[in-house]
Amino acid sequence: MKPTLLITALLATTCAATAQTRTDAWLEQLIRQQATPFLKDILNQPDTFHYQFIYTKIDRDKNNQPHFTNYYFRVNRNEYFNPASMVKLPTALLALEKINSLRPYGVNRCTTMLTDSAYYRQTTVSRDSSAADLLPSVAQYVKKIFLISDNDAYNRLYEFVGQQQLNERLWQMGYHDTRITRRFVTMNEEENRHTNPVRFMQGDSLLYAQPPAYSVVPFDFHKKILIGRAHYNREDSLINAPMDFTTHNNFPLEDMQQILQAALFPNSVPAKKRFQLQPDDYAFLYRYMSELPSESQFPHYDTTVYFDSYTKFFMFKAWRSKIPSYMRVFNKTGWSYGFLTDVAYIVDFRNKIEFMVSGNIYVNSDGVINDDKYEYVETGYPFFKEMGNIIYQYELKRKRKYSPDLSAFQLDYRN
Repeated sequence: MKPTLLITALLATTCAATAQTRTDAWLEQLIRQQATPFLKDILNQPDTFHYQFIYTKIDRDKNNQPHFTNYYFRVNRNEYFNPASMVKLPTALLALEKINSLRPYGVNRCTTMLTDSAYYRQTTVSRDSSAADLLPSVAQYVKKIFLISDNDAYNRLYEFVGQQQLNERLWQMGYHDTRITRRFVTMNEEENRHTNPVRFMQGDSLLYAQPPAYSVVPFDFHKKILIGRAHYNREDSLINAPMDFTTHNNFPLEDMQQILQAALFPNSVPAKKRFQLQPDDYAFLYRYMSELPSESQFPHYDTTVYFDSYTKFFMFKAWRSKIPSYMRVFNKTGWSYGFLTDVAYIVDFRNKIEFMVSGNIYVNSDGVINDDKYEYVETGYPFFKEMGNIIYQYELKRKRKYSPDLSAFQLDYRN
């Protein structure tokens, strides 16, 4: 690995947060014992790479019910990292939850959803070229979020759910440190509080009309979050000062892990943390969290760009690794500003093993934000590949009292 240049990452919470960092000595020892010199170099520079990692061990009982045990390595919910596309995970889940509330109107996730505009910088959607019927829907947006982490799909679901409902529902579920404040387009804080009117249609018939909304939800921005030594602003001018992330989205790694677990194993989390979804919603999520771009017909993807491990960081993303046919990864990833994140449930059907891994890393050696010069390929993806493989090799050798029945996750992706 090339020497890492000095970077400045000014986090207002860093000093106070140090004592709150969670590390299980057993997990750190396992990783360090198996780590290559490349990985050890990263692990020995926590103030440069700001990595966090969770290994979730899953043990089944005699009734095949899963029991989860989390092990932590440098996990700290007060040490900020930009979640990037990870906010698409709860947004997609809450969109499915909200669409269920519209069933009395004859609306479901496959119903045509037309997005109108009612405020400055809002845009409309009446067509979706990726859909079999060329029409937009919640289902099609959710598919694209999990298949390739599509930004526009997230924006449309953010607008459908609404900023206020997104946040108040997550806080009600117990995710008090999570906040979702913005779309992935250039908008200011006020513009992001305004969300579009939406219509659900059956042919030419209107089933339900959702008026434009304005979010009055209060966010706590009193802690300054400044990252980097310099940044490029929206006008592409270099500013020789850290970038201000104070009002950006926030999503602690522990919350991400818990939300993915709730999506895949709803009965394993407390009732208040479960999403109000139907059985067919879970089957839908299982498929599109794990389907590969090459298996998707609608949307159809150019697999030279969207290769099968495009959004599978743990174990597979580095060097476009081939995913074995006997393995599946149910996950969500995020990448932006030099931050990489993946939260995944990994299944090996041949060897009958399952586990979860969650992690993030910051790879920006020049300390400049928005210059598109990040070490994703050189450092970030190999970090995830090796960390995932260390846990996988441990799982291959780990003794289990009961072998898991994983048939619920063996899906037919042909139709």
